[in-house]
Amino acid sequence: MKYYYNKKSLVSRFLSVLIILMTGWTGAYFYYDVAEDNTFQNYEADEAETTDEQMNIDLFWDVWAMLDDSYIDVTVLNDEDMIYGAIDGMVDALGDPYTDFMTPEETSDFMENMGGELEGIGAELTVEDGRLIVISPIKGAPADEYLLPGDTIYLIDGEHASDMTVLEAVMKIRGEAGTSVELTIIRDGEDDYLVYNIVRAKVEVSSVDFELVGENSDIAHINIYQFGDNTANEFQKAVNEALLDDVSGIILDVRNNGGGYLETAVDMLSEIIDGQEKAVTVKMRDESLDEAHYTSGSAKLSGIPLVVLVNDGSASASEIVAGAIQDYQSGIIMGEQTFGKGSVQIIDDLPGGASLKMTIAKWYTPAGRSIDDTGITPDILVEPDYDTEGDEQLDAAVSYLEGR
Repeated sequence: MKYYYNKKSLVSRFLSVLIILMTGWTGAYFYYDVAEDNTFQNYEADEAETTDEQMNIDLFWDVWAMLDDSYIDVTVLNDEDMIYGAIDGMVDALGDPYTDFMTPEETSDFMENMGGELEGIGAELTVEDGRLIVISPIKGAPADEYLLPGDTIYLIDGEHASDMTVLEAVMKIRGEAGTSVELTIIRDGEDDYLVYNIVRAKVEVSSVDFELVGENSDIAHINIYQFGDNTANEFQKAVNEALLDDVSGIILDVRNNGGGYLETAVDMLSEIIDGQEKAVTVKMRDESLDEAHYTSGSAKLSGIPLVVLVNDGSASASEIVAGAIQDYQSGIIMGEQTFGKGSVQIIDDLPGGASLKMTIAKWYTPAGRSIDDTGITPDILVEPDYDTEGDEQLDAAVSYLEGR
């Protein structure tokens, strides 16, 4: 389904809308499809414009005309760049790191990333208190060798990241495979800056890995890296394989998973939670537009002991899955406090290939909890040891299931 709405603006536009919940520009996102729904059709700006509003519009065009008539360097007066810059400034004035105007190039890159393919270092980023923060590196990507969740990117090729928007930082970090970018990192527990020269690569963002672990190789470790275009089908294959192997337990691993499509999160919960139960509720500014999403009622994995592994790189759709499983006590949440991303954005397609990502709602777990800015507290806390090559959290999950 798609939401459509009309809004008075400088440019008359037809909007194709996707709902997205995201932490950073490259990741921590989920979409849900809301086509065939007319709930946004009546969402219109007030017809009446106040004198102040008119003054602001007039002020914009006055400055435009002054620049167009008198600015000394006529070669830099590019209408498209000026319009994009003005819109970008208007959006940035909201102070919301999750609301962004994206140029056609940025929009194309974003959609390629959702499709599971990009060129760059492979890291999901966000802004917190003016700092560019690593949500998580993508497994197997160049960033996975150097960056940790929670790292602050201080400099990008010698330029201060704090002076950039998330989009600007992402575009500066991304680039053609084989080229490099120098990142200066601030990391908790380190007294000095860490400087890494990272060679960009073509990053294939896989969705699901399956392996059997444990002393008897009878525990399914299903690692979910994102909730993207192909995740639902890949997860279904993992579910079928687990059932064919007659596993004694399942480890659902959403560590360093920034999120993805809402439908995929609900589909995943539908394989775990019995009955047609509420999976997540999305609450809008207009309460009449609130919407709850439910599981399908055909849970193939119900009754199989389950551990969900999370960390501070688990965000958005990952937190929807973990939050619902915790609320229904359908499994044990193990690991670290999750990221805490409980707001919802929409992507509006704009003329010329640009787009607007805008916060329009908050989401809540089945029990009515908002995890925004707080995250999900695991049932069993297990801290990682980055000084070892082992995986203490995975080992703890295996030990828990084997000891049942």
